[in-house]
Amino acid sequence: MIFCVFSFNRGRFLENCVRSIEQCVPDASIIVFDDDSNDPATQEVLSDIDRNHQVLKPGNVSTHKLGGLYGNMQSALEYCSEASTVCFLQDDMQVVRPLSAEEIGAIEARFDADEALAFIQPCFLKGSNRERNESIMAYDEAAGLYFRAPSGQSAGRYFSAVSITRPQRLLSKGWQFARSEPENDRQAQGLFGRMGHLFAPFAMWLPEVPAYRGKKKTLALRIAEKRRACGLYPFQIMSSQAVEAMYSRSAEVLPVAEDFVTCENDRLPKPWCYYPMQGSRWLKKLNTLELALRRLLSGAR
Repeated sequence: MIFCVFSFNRGRFLENCVRSIEQCVPDASIIVFDDDSNDPATQEVLSDIDRNHQVLKPGNVSTHKLGGLYGNMQSALEYCSEASTVCFLQDDMQVVRPLSAEEIGAIEARFDADEALAFIQPCFLKGSNRERNESIMAYDEAAGLYFRAPSGQSAGRYFSAVSITRPQRLLSKGWQFARSEPENDRQAQGLFGRMGHLFAPFAMWLPEVPAYRGKKKTLALRIAEKRRACGLYPFQIMSSQAVEAMYSRSAEVLPVAEDFVTCENDRLPKPWCYYPMQGSRWLKKLNTLELALRRLLSGAR
């Protein structure tokens, strides 16, 4: 399995993500697809990572030069076209437990057993979505995966930007990443079956991270990040006892992050927050207004 990590201007987070893969999957191949980070601290981290792993940017990958998250995902898909499986992660994520060769083999076996399976979600579930997930997710014993029933959501049933996939399976169907999660979800629905979720996940988004939308921070986003004291709050690597307890649970117990994973900052309120403006209507409205003004001014030039 190749780990493809997508990065932009969050050097400390990227460093934490790569180190977690190195620690938990020591023999893994890691490729960082950086979206032309211009932050000096991030560039220094990228230079350090490049000593042991590949760091690629739009323009130095011959197959694709669009940039942006989904453009870089297309680059990764085509660059790793001969790999059996790839795991797409982002720089604000972390591998939270050791992942054995046997487990990776079991994941590949699931793709072998189901030709309609295109994406497997490697992450724990978010506690903020607990009630919804309990109502729509069910474990398929034969597949060894959880699947989501229809829920009215515009994405998340067939596709996730964070996932494990088999490149040739996508490329053989002419897959091209669209520019939004709902568009990609619709494309996946037309080509493949539902996305599976691991019984025993191994990765998770970090809580309370600084965010980008279109590479620029709006005033609302900066205010939200300050109010929430956004920063780098890594997870502890799960012990062998914790992993064993996760594996021995009933399938009726969903793998919710807050129930199994421990954040090094134990003062963060639960359920954890993964987007600074989460729960703040006035900041979301301010953010929408600023983005609209930006588009208006850009169009007037």
